[in-house]
Amino acid sequence: MTPEELDAWAGAAARRLGVTLEPGDVAALLDLAKDAAHGVTRPAAPLTSYIAGLAVGTGRTLEDVARELRVAIAESGQPEDPAGT
Repeated sequence: MTPEELDAWAGAAARRLGVTLEPGDVAALLDLAKDAAHGVTRPAAPLTSYIAGLAVGTGRTLEDVARELRVAIAESGQPEDPAGT
């Protein structure tokens, strides 16, 4: 899937749920998920994205939420788990 196709899919999914994606949201979430996967463990990627979505749903900006979650990732001190467990 190309980045353009992913953006299109994300836009369609957001419209289906009645929410709006801001420009750059897809890239920002993918970067945050990557940081969680590498900084904590792979399964932390979708969980971190979900937590970010909950926080954004309360009115916080994705930028603010991502910054705070990156602090939490850094403080976890967990090395990447190559097995993804």
